Amino acid sequence: MSTQTITLSLSDSLIKRAEALAAQRHITVSRLLAEAIEELIAREDRYARARARSLALMANAPDLGTRGQIAVTREALHER
Repeated sequence: MSTQTITLSLSDSLIKRAEALAAQRHITVSRLLAEAIEELIAREDRYARARARSLALMANAPDLGTRGQIAVTREALHER
């Protein structure tokens, strides 16, 4: 995998916190940011796949015996 250098503008306090966190993990700030971006992309991919599965299930939902017809009104259900 080839890499490419990018320029990133961060506040001094954020850079110091990132450096401290990277040092705790024994990695570089560059690796810390790369891992964070990789995780963000992976999370978005998982969400997109889960959403697609859910929409497919809803589109092909089994008939629960109503044959697509609602036999009772909302008012009748909530009558007192």
